[in-house]
Amino acid sequence: MKILFVMPKVGAWATHGVHRSPNQLYAHWAAYIRERGYENVSVLDGKADQIPMGALVEQVKLKNPDIVVMGEQLHGYGGYGVLRHFKDAAIGIKKALPKTKIILGGLWYSAMPVPTLEEIPEVDFIVMGEEESFGDLIEAIDKNKPLKDVGGVTSRVNGAIVMGPHKPLMEDLDKLPLPAYDLFPMDKYVGHTYWKPFVDMVTSRGCPSACTFCYEWDQFDPRSPSDFLKWRAKSPERVMEELNLLHRKYGVKVVVIQDDNFNVDPERVRKFCELKKAAHNPIKWVSLGRAVDWVNCESILPLMKENGLFMGVFGIEVTTQSELKRIAKGITIDQIKKTIEILRKNDIAIVADIMMGFDYDTEEIIKQRFEFTDQVDPDILWVGYVTPAPNSPMWRIALKKNWIDVKKVDFSQWDFLHPVIPTDHLSTEDLGRLGSWCMREFFSKPGRINRIMESNFDPLAKLCFQDVMAGVGKWEAAATKGQVQI
Repeated sequence: MKILFVMPKVGAWATHGVHRSPNQLYAHWAAYIRERGYENVSVLDGKADQIPMGALVEQVKLKNPDIVVMGEQLHGYGGYGVLRHFKDAAIGIKKALPKTKIILGGLWYSAMPVPTLEEIPEVDFIVMGEEESFGDLIEAIDKNKPLKDVGGVTSRVNGAIVMGPHKPLMEDLDKLPLPAYDLFPMDKYVGHTYWKPFVDMVTSRGCPSACTFCYEWDQFDPRSPSDFLKWRAKSPERVMEELNLLHRKYGVKVVVIQDDNFNVDPERVRKFCELKKAAHNPIKWVSLGRAVDWVNCESILPLMKENGLFMGVFGIEVTTQSELKRIAKGITIDQIKKTIEILRKNDIAIVADIMMGFDYDTEEIIKQRFEFTDQVDPDILWVGYVTPAPNSPMWRIALKKNWIDVKKVDFSQWDFLHPVIPTDHLSTEDLGRLGSWCMREFFSKPGRINRIMESNFDPLAKLCFQDVMAGVGKWEAAATKGQVQI
C-alpha cells in the first residue's frame, strides 16, 4: 500500500516573514505507521518546495498513491487559513485519481468530522483520534476490516457517514517512534526568515487549563472535548533524543517548541536542560507557556538560558483579573508582570500577545488592554483576534449569537489575523481598526526599538524582531482590508 502525505503550498502570518517547518502531524503519523509495518510512505511538501496547486496535483498523480493524507496539528502556520488549501488539494487529487482514498485529520477536522465529509465529498475519512486511530484506519483499509468499528475515525460506509467509537488517548507519548524527519527536505525549512535550518517541535499534548478561546479544543473527538484537559508529555530523555537527531543528522540550529505549555512541569524542564548540556547540543530554542508556568520556572531560567533558550512566549490575552477568570486563563495579573520581569532579568526576549474580539469587548476595554501591555512592555507584541475553535466555549457563544454559519466559514480569513466575528458592541471593522492601532502604537514607541537592538539578547531574537517589524504593514492590511496571506 502506497501512502502519501501531501502538504500544499501555504503562506505564513505577516509577522512571521518566511516561515516553513516540517508538518508535525505528518512526521508523527508517518513514523507510527512505518513502525506498524507500512514502509511505502512518503511526503510531498509543497510548502517547502513552493509547488503551486496545479503542479502539486500533477506530482501526486505521477506518484499514484493508494492513500493521500492531509491535515495540520499546529496553528502556527496560519490557523485555519490552511484548510482551504487542503480542500482544494483534495478536490484536485480525487479528480485526477478517483480510486485514491483521501484522509484528513488534526486541526478543525478532529472536531468537525461529519460537517467536513458533508462539505467535501472528495474526502473519504476523518481521523478524530491520534496515531493509534490513524494506524487502525490504515490497517482496516489494507485488510478490508469493517470501517464502522475503527475507533476515533469517521468514515463513508455504503454512502453513509459513520462515526466509529471514541478512542481513548495515548497515555505514554514515549511509546511513539521519533518523528519521520527523513521523509522531509530538511534543508529547506526556515523560521522568521532568518532562522535556519529550522524545525517546530511538539513535546507535549493538551493543557491543564481550559481557556475559552483556545484552538486546541478542536484537536479532539467532539464527543469527548475534555480530552483536551489531559496534559501528556514526552520524557526529557525522549525530547533530547529527538533534539540530538535534529542536530547530528540534519544540522538544525533553531527549534521552536510549539507546545502551548512546555514548562508545566519545572522538574521536567530542568532535567531536559541538564541532558542538553551533557549532550553538548548547541540548538537554540524558543518555548511557549502560561505566565504561571514561567513564574514557577524562575529558579531554573538561568539554566534554560545557558542551554539555548533565547525567547519566551506567553499570552497576556486580557488585562484585568475578572477577565482572566472569565476566559478561564488560570493566571493572575501579578504573574503576567512577574513573567516579564524574570525573563528580562535573564536576557530572554519576550513575546506576548493580547486578544480582542471577546463577546463583551468594547473600544474602552481594548484600549485599556493595550495600555496595560504597553506599560508592562514585552519586546514583541502579537495581537490575535478571537477565532472560535469548534468545541470551545467561545464557539458555543458565537453559535448562540448567530455569529457563525458553519457552512459559510471563509477559511482564508480564519487565521487569527482577520476579525471574523463581531462583539456585542463592536463590528469586525471596528476590531480591525483597533487591532491596527495597537500594533502601530506598540511598535512606534520611542526607545523600544533601540532598547531591543542594543540589548544583550541573542542575535536570533533581534532578527525575529526585525522580521516582525517588517510585517506590521501586512498585518494591518489583513486586519483592515481583508488581505489574504496564508
